[in-house]
Amino acid sequence: MASTSASASAQVEAGLRGWLLKGLQRSDPRTTGPHHEESPAHQHTWWQVMCLTGVDYFSTLGYQPGIAALAAGSLSPIATVLLVALTLFGALPTYRAVAEQSPNGLGSLSMLERLLPGWRGKLLVLFLLGFVATAFIVTITLSAADATAHLLHNPFVPEFFSGWQVPVTLALIAALGGVFLVGFGEAISIAVVLVVVYLVLNVVVVAVAVQHVLVAPQLVTGWQAALTAQHSSPIAMIAVSLYVMPKLALGLSGFETGVAVMPLVKGDLARRIRGAKKLLTTAAIIMSVFLITSSFATTVLIPPAEFAEGGAANGRALAYLAHAYLGDGFGTVYDVSTIAILWFAGASALAGLLNIVPRYLPRYGMAPDWSRAARPMVLVFTAISFAITVFFGADVESQGGAYATGVLALILSAAVAVTLAAWNTGRHRAAFFFGTVTLIFAYATVANVIERPDGLVIALLFVLAIVTTSLVSRATRSTELRVTRITMDDLAREYINTCGTIQLIANEPHVRDHKEYVDKAREAWELHRLRTGEGLLFLEVSVFDASEFTSELRVVGEERHGFRVLRMQSPTVANAIAALLLYLRDQTGKIPHVYFHWAAEGNPIGALLRYLVFGGGDIPPLTREVLRQAEPDTARRPIVHVG
Repeated sequence: MASTSASASAQVEAGLRGWLLKGLQRSDPRTTGPHHEESPAHQHTWWQVMCLTGVDYFSTLGYQPGIAALAAGSLSPIATVLLVALTLFGALPTYRAVAEQSPNGLGSLSMLERLLPGWRGKLLVLFLLGFVATAFIVTITLSAADATAHLLHNPFVPEFFSGWQVPVTLALIAALGGVFLVGFGEAISIAVVLVVVYLVLNVVVVAVAVQHVLVAPQLVTGWQAALTAQHSSPIAMIAVSLYVMPKLALGLSGFETGVAVMPLVKGDLARRIRGAKKLLTTAAIIMSVFLITSSFATTVLIPPAEFAEGGAANGRALAYLAHAYLGDGFGTVYDVSTIAILWFAGASALAGLLNIVPRYLPRYGMAPDWSRAARPMVLVFTAISFAITVFFGADVESQGGAYATGVLALILSAAVAVTLAAWNTGRHRAAFFFGTVTLIFAYATVANVIERPDGLVIALLFVLAIVTTSLVSRATRSTELRVTRITMDDLAREYINTCGTIQLIANEPHVRDHKEYVDKAREAWELHRLRTGEGLLFLEVSVFDASEFTSELRVVGEERHGFRVLRMQSPTVANAIAALLLYLRDQTGKIPHVYFHWAAEGNPIGALLRYLVFGGGDIPPLTREVLRQAEPDTARRPIVHVG
């Protein structure tokens, strides 16, 4: 009975593990090619893809006017105009340049990775991934919180639910995670419907609101009187608007998503770039028009007290106008549309997170193996979203700082990337322009952090978690077989084919003169009793970039000072030697031997760090460990000799 119970438990565990890891593609690193980008199976016209980014970008209309009114008061329309100017003349040109230089959907992070090779670029990417996580996770939590606000403030919802902001928000996030656990298809079609319906409803609401402003000029007069009473001159108004503008940065949220979805645009590379530029430009213009008109209408028509916490317009300014001027029936339709697009904005953000992790961290060797499967990561991101929601009490305005911090940091990194790219290619005028944009976004980022430090704290917590997890993962995966492909030139293949027993003498190349090889041959005799006449081959590995995790090996044969040499370049010496030994075994059917001398004595922790960071370290035991993990059958395992 006990064995039956244990067997059933094991089957359930195996079934659960198989379900969680479904879609985790395992491949033989000796035969797979290097990391590359493939076009998605289904591509769409640029305007359809724009709707996918629009569920994130356009959905900010649900809360942006209210947050702008809280941050800037009567100056909200002026501050919004400045934000729109920064959008059209700063963020838009920046991301059009990103689209041209990073058309595979990797965005500005990949540009910085290319501009800063080695560990510098990878550590910078890890740092920025913390801000990506901040922006996308808070997109999920903030959008769900605002969807809850629209739901609970609807007049048809019983008063009993008025204090259920946190539970309802958690339920929406859980439902989002549940959908992704089951599988989320036809995202583009759903996004197109949601965006079209939402924008049409917003056109109606804004048009009716503007009409009410036009027929009641005393409202505009009252707004102007409030402006002049609070601020001494137009210059003071602009100065204060510039000061508060960083708080409105949520209206810039769609650009990074816009370049991330570029591979979905139909056509070859040139058409994809043109389509992405149309996508970014059209979305920016549509959003700019809505931001200006909605900010003006809500500021003039809604009493300031209604924007505050507990007010009827808090987090839902346009919905307030929809109910006030078009009735509760239309207002409810507007609420349903807003709830749907806000909920789907969380889906867009979660999809972005699931897209980013396998594109960067596993390629660096800096993510656990299971992170390449979607379902475990859905559970991780859902749990984090729960924690953020509880921490902020599902309040929309209080999460604005964290969201703005992530958004501004991403746009700032993009501006830096295009500035450096323009300078490196000799386009100094463009570099000056983008440099100016960089300074503006740097000011906005710093000002936002000073005003709302909680956003930076959350971003740094994400950075710490990502960097710590990444480095631990890199260390634990360091002895995996990491070579994707091996090729040999004709001379190297001739050397191998003419060997009786394949005996490779590992040599660390220095000056590579006659004396170096004579001394190495003498050492091979003294330590292993190997004679040069026995078909010995010297094996040399040069480390070119130890920060890379996987690589291809190109084995080159060379005769030097009467000795036969095989040369390779690799991120790590031990992995390259182990991969070559396994390759030679499979190609020739012989068990190859490799001969080392003991490394100089030293701290083993230091040797491990040299291996992880510089690709060197204590090569003999590391080579054997890679072989042991790659080939469990000792009879088929290449032999490592150390003397």
